[in-house]
Amino acid sequence: MARSRLLDLIDLAQENSSAKRRELLREMTDLFFSAHGPQSEPEVALFDTLLVQLSNEMEEAVRAELGARVAPESKAPRGLVKKLAQDSIAVAAPILSTSKVLSEDDLLDVVRTQGQDHLRAVSKREAVSEAVSEVIVDRGDDHTLGVLLNNEGAKLSRGASEKAVDRAARNRDLHEAVINRRDLPPDLLNEMYFVAEARLRQRILEQNARIDPALLEQALARGRARVAAEDGALPPDYDEAVAYITELRAAGDLSPKVLARFLRSGGMTHFLVALGQLADIDFHTARHIVEKRELDALGVVCKAADLDRALFLTYVVVLLGQEGDAMARAHEYGKMYAALPRETAMRTLRFWRLRRQEGTLAA
Repeated sequence: MARSRLLDLIDLAQENSSAKRRELLREMTDLFFSAHGPQSEPEVALFDTLLVQLSNEMEEAVRAELGARVAPESKAPRGLVKKLAQDSIAVAAPILSTSKVLSEDDLLDVVRTQGQDHLRAVSKREAVSEAVSEVIVDRGDDHTLGVLLNNEGAKLSRGASEKAVDRAARNRDLHEAVINRRDLPPDLLNEMYFVAEARLRQRILEQNARIDPALLEQALARGRARVAAEDGALPPDYDEAVAYITELRAAGDLSPKVLARFLRSGGMTHFLVALGQLADIDFHTARHIVEKRELDALGVVCKAADLDRALFLTYVVVLLGQEGDAMARAHEYGKMYAALPRETAMRTLRFWRLRRQEGTLAA
């Protein structure tokens, strides 16, 4: 860049007219990115300083125009880009979502200090590091978290993924975003089963069927530190039921037909204890399935235990009771049961068994 041209711009930077300063800002920006722009480091630094000075004196609309101009430029003046990134969201949005000039430290500074609009803009970047995502998960509201989760370019650490799943479990609007994450650990994915709608539950089962056996073991190992919380107190007849079911099992008399008898007679605690022992799941998981009428989940349990379809339908009909559409619903559950591969059910059940592992209970 010719020295005389740079000196002319320095002189013009002292201009008091707002209209002329605006024109100068555009001219300097165009010149910076032209073939005649600054070449040496001192020239680049001077240009950066002048652009920051001029932008300080411009109204928001002009700064927004400047932000949109420099956002896609990989060689944009760093000082100017950092300043615009901390500006109002109308100015900062294109910078935060696309600029390659911002470093991880720059982005961390933004997400630690700015509001939700800025966090959402950062969440849309082509790539978001684990460190930046961690702060967004901690500081972002559910809307912001949804934007981050829907971005496959955003990397989430194990800790951030756990926090995201815990929050998604309380907000239906986040269910699909978290379940669709390709990098979500399988054990965390399966924690979503009991809160997700049927369509998303089926997606979880399909993903379970695709898990490589070696990866399955790794996922189970990682998941053993997490456990279902707020299970609630055990029923008064729990100990009595455990003792009776244990006797039946020792005598070889514990069978799926006995479970049906418990259901018909109203012995719900005995049924739940027996179901837990038959399928090797904890009492609280069994109780949740039955009390919430999670009959598709009951189908997973029964298929994993290799129960006959007719017995599963017996349980379904008894649990549905006098509901008007009981038979129609039972027919649909019967089709689901027939289509569910036992291997998929067994894999899914292994994740549910993580809900209570002696010695690994988490608060």
